[in-house]
Amino acid sequence: MGKLFGTDGVRGVANTELTADLAYKVGKAGSYVLAKETHHRPKILVGIDTRISCDMLQNALASGILSAGGDVYILGVIPTPAVAYLVRKHKADAGVMISASHNPMEYNGIKFFNGSGFKLNDEMEDEIEEIIFHGMESLPTPTGGDLGRIYDLTSAAQEYRDFIKSKNQEDLSGLKLLLDCANGATSNYAGSIFSDLGAEVTVIHNQPDGTNINQNCGSTHMESLKEKLLSGSYDLGIAYDGDGDRVLTMTADGELVDGDKIIAIIGKYLKEQGKLSNNTIVGTIMSNLGLKLMAEENEMDIILSNVGDRYVLEDMLKGNFSIGGEQSGHIILLDYNTTGDGIMSSLVLLNVMKHSKKTLKDLSEIMTTMPQVLENVKVPNDKKAAVMADKEIAKEISRIEELLNGKGRVLLRPSGTEPLIRIMLEGPDVSVIQDEADILAKLIQTKLL
Repeated sequence: MGKLFGTDGVRGVANTELTADLAYKVGKAGSYVLAKETHHRPKILVGIDTRISCDMLQNALASGILSAGGDVYILGVIPTPAVAYLVRKHKADAGVMISASHNPMEYNGIKFFNGSGFKLNDEMEDEIEEIIFHGMESLPTPTGGDLGRIYDLTSAAQEYRDFIKSKNQEDLSGLKLLLDCANGATSNYAGSIFSDLGAEVTVIHNQPDGTNINQNCGSTHMESLKEKLLSGSYDLGIAYDGDGDRVLTMTADGELVDGDKIIAIIGKYLKEQGKLSNNTIVGTIMSNLGLKLMAEENEMDIILSNVGDRYVLEDMLKGNFSIGGEQSGHIILLDYNTTGDGIMSSLVLLNVMKHSKKTLKDLSEIMTTMPQVLENVKVPNDKKAAVMADKEIAKEISRIEELLNGKGRVLLRPSGTEPLIRIMLEGPDVSVIQDEADILAKLIQTKLL
């Protein structure tokens, strides 16, 4: 069996790769590892997104936790960042979110937060994994009154809404917002939060039915948001992903403002407010070159982490930095929450707009985006390592880098959540980098024959 934990928890197609049996084992082993040093009955909060498979996986996971002697507090459908916040507020030992984030509905996932609201580090995930593969029989088997119980904590949803609203610093009245909730976990949250803060809000894709999460909507499919944005009179469009830890935005005229630009806008604002810790923003190796140039022009330092918001967070904690994130819209604002929080990040962005009296389009001009081409090649998980180590592919990458002559770059990396190898080319001529990306993709495909 291969590695269970990717860059964002355990993930796979529900009921074939991520089975009820595996969810039970993850719950039991995770509960044991996260609470073994506490010497008390573990208290674990569990949230879900809107996928039909969440019921199956939540029940199986909860059974595993109960069988290890832990108590389960059910949060219901709730954004991932709400779990991170509520773990801290309710002084729980851990939190679990059942979600596959931006992935299609047939996928699902399980990700843990520790008692401080942070995602688990590699060492703790490895320990859970080792128990699942080789040590389930050695775990304690409590009986009688030592078994765990299930408690309903769905009322805590309002606590998260109140938490978000407590961080608002500007009057949002006068703003006309168009929100796309991806038929996911933000569907019953984002609209009411911004309406309560005074904005005029229209919400689309907020009618989840168990099978329509991320289906031609949300931050990975922004075509319908753009269409409605251009047909109406809105100040901006905001799109979340299925579990609400990502956000992307659009200007009133339909121009995408991605995670890099949001980091640039908020980072500069924090610097002006004297709140940019250690004068540094954190991106990833996939961040557009324009973000680095923006930082230099505004006398800010920039750190580029490995891809994955957990690695961004690790660097932020290590350097005591206040903002970091990814082009995809994972934005971590440590002065606000311990993980990416789509609703919170969009609230801070709206605060910047109101404070500066500028449109999103005006603010986004702080950063010039270098042309970038992204391609995904389907590669089975067990063949990713061989592709990454292939000498012919490495030689081809060197040829492309020589062609770009220091004015661009090539990045090849395996996805941590899907059976894909991701190709990224950056350079001044989009037609050239598109052609070279196609050539590289075809070469990778030949290695799979």
